[in-house]
Amino acid sequence: MVKYNKMNSEVKKIKIEDLGYDAFFKSNRNKLKLDGFSVARVIVEYRGAYRVKNANGEYLAKITGKQMFNALSREDYPAVGDWVAITELDAERAVVHGVLPRRTVMKRKYNNKNETQIIATNIDVAFVIESVGRDYNLNRFERYFAIAKDRFGETDFIPTSTVTDEGLDKLKTYIVKGKTYCFLGSSGVGKSSLINKLLGQNIIKTEDISSRTGRGKHATTNREMYFLENGGIVIDNPGMREVGMTDMSAGIDNLFDEITALAQKCKYVDCTHMHEPGCEILSALKSGKLDEGKYSNYINLKKEVEYYKMTEVGKREKDRQFGKFIKKAKEELKRHGY
Repeated sequence: MVKYNKMNSEVKKIKIEDLGYDAFFKSNRNKLKLDGFSVARVIVEYRGAYRVKNANGEYLAKITGKQMFNALSREDYPAVGDWVAITELDAERAVVHGVLPRRTVMKRKYNNKNETQIIATNIDVAFVIESVGRDYNLNRFERYFAIAKDRFGETDFIPTSTVTDEGLDKLKTYIVKGKTYCFLGSSGVGKSSLINKLLGQNIIKTEDISSRTGRGKHATTNREMYFLENGGIVIDNPGMREVGMTDMSAGIDNLFDEITALAQKCKYVDCTHMHEPGCEILSALKSGKLDEGKYSNYINLKKEVEYYKMTEVGKREKDRQFGKFIKKAKEELKRHGY
């Protein structure tokens, strides 16, 4: 008896372009001399493995030991949204040989060790989800926007409801074939529920909304990519309890464009906008033209970015010193005949 797998049958009918592959990735694939391998897109990230997808099917894939050895940080590993060069071992397994350069990367600092976590890559549009309940937080909104606006353009607001279906038709008009969309937000705000509505079925596990807190429970545990009937590609993300800033100076400047314009008129080029005489931002704050809450958030985000940059410089110096130590050790071993 032959077992019929509907999912694999449907996968074989798609083109690689339907997964978001275009001239950008093709060009970089050739530059890296990876055109001898098949390419696939990372659709799920597990601990120590990945599920990848191409026109031939879906595969459980692992990276090579050489890649692990050459990786300088977690960012050198594949992430959901990446295009990777693979060898298909059989109908279900594959080996990843390399990651193609990313067109966009969304990342955050997520603990006190200054470690960076990639949220998703090669995203065309980011949807930031915020509940209008008691957990609504403008500061968190601005953090997500700072992460996104460094890489994306205009911002639109779409009121939606998974209870009444209000706004869902409008949301669907933003999603087109072959483009990739990332859903961001805190735990329980309804990201997975929205994606289920777009899929037309309850594929993603969700939890009921609590009558006490007015929000759902954290249900999504892995970043995962889903494919809509209209050809749109969406990524569901686990909820984030904290949204730490990395090297997002441009995103902050774009988000706080009013403050950025004032900063250009400051007396000192290196003005911190905290105590200097002749600071246009402080002047606007004192006169009431600038909102105190917006100013406070701007300063806090700027401080986080500067701290991240400072610690990154320190880490790179340590890596450089360690590299010199290894090189010297190898020379000593060679000199003694090892």
